[in-house]
Amino acid sequence: MLDAQINAKRPEHAPADHPAIPTAKVGVLLANLGTPDNYDYWSMRRYLNEFLSDRRVIDYSPWKWQPLLQTVILSKRPFSSGAAYKSIWNEEKGESPLMTITRDQTAKMAERLQERYGDQVMVDFCMRYGNPSTKSKVREMAAAGCTRILFFPLYPHYAGATSATANDQFFRALMEEPWQPTARIVEPYFENPLYIQALAESVEKAYAKLDERPEVLVASYHGMPKRYLMQGDPYHCQCQKTTRLLKEKLGWDDSEITTTFQSVFGPEEWLRPYTVEEVARLAREDGKKRIAVIAPAFSADCIETLEEINEEIRESFEEAGGEQFTYIPCLNDDDAHISALASVAEDNLKGWLD
Repeated sequence: MLDAQINAKRPEHAPADHPAIPTAKVGVLLANLGTPDNYDYWSMRRYLNEFLSDRRVIDYSPWKWQPLLQTVILSKRPFSSGAAYKSIWNEEKGESPLMTITRDQTAKMAERLQERYGDQVMVDFCMRYGNPSTKSKVREMAAAGCTRILFFPLYPHYAGATSATANDQFFRALMEEPWQPTARIVEPYFENPLYIQALAESVEKAYAKLDERPEVLVASYHGMPKRYLMQGDPYHCQCQKTTRLLKEKLGWDDSEITTTFQSVFGPEEWLRPYTVEEVARLAREDGKKRIAVIAPAFSADCIETLEEINEEIRESFEEAGGEQFTYIPCLNDDDAHISALASVAEDNLKGWLD
């Protein structure tokens, strides 16, 4: 982290007691969903409480939802969620894979952007839930002299429960700044050609390593209640477009790729088809023995990919008669992905840094 006082100086013609002001720069703040600090009960409970109390995530009336959350869900779910996190935890670094990958992405993004803009730019990351918090990172950037901040949610597709709540938290942080930086928000990049190219390359590399080619590629996106789509959330349509663009980039037929949705929670209907059911149907009804699964909506591998896809969804396919299940990792800090993200950032920095 930059020391705000290294390049700070008193403004010319200011009185002697005027505080020193850091040299102005532009901040690029990457944002991801978040992670518990550990997989023990209380760490999980704190994280889940923050996450599941977000009205963008669960929009039921608080007077109905909170008693259920605080008495039933948060009494039991930290145990099951903690066990899931433990199965994928980066024990060497004492953190979740999402934290490790996001830090690596940030380091590479900083290198790319500083090669172009030098010390005019400061790159860091925050999490919507857990640590490092959005508020703390906005405070650090403002203290370091960032008079402008480009806020970059690492979600290719817009959804109220991801992009919007990340933006909400960023705006709340700005509200507490005495000298509020000028702000820009990066729009979803679900159809960006470099992003689509990076996805296609990841599929081609994964397929090249296999002895037998998968019969179907399942593009599994995080789900949401169908009600949100009917209320105008564009997420479903953007996911479908990403799948179509990926299919066209690969030069495939419609039969070689399908779109599904995972991570269903609660009693109401979510976007369909559900991944866990569809992979079983492909094996049981269509007789597919070999499939691959990719998760285009996730910029970094996390609990939903490493545990849900690579364990639960894999089991569903194999128990239904499937034989070869290939999980294609998220783009993570792959150079093609970083190039795509850097290009998106550079487009959004025009006029501020050229």
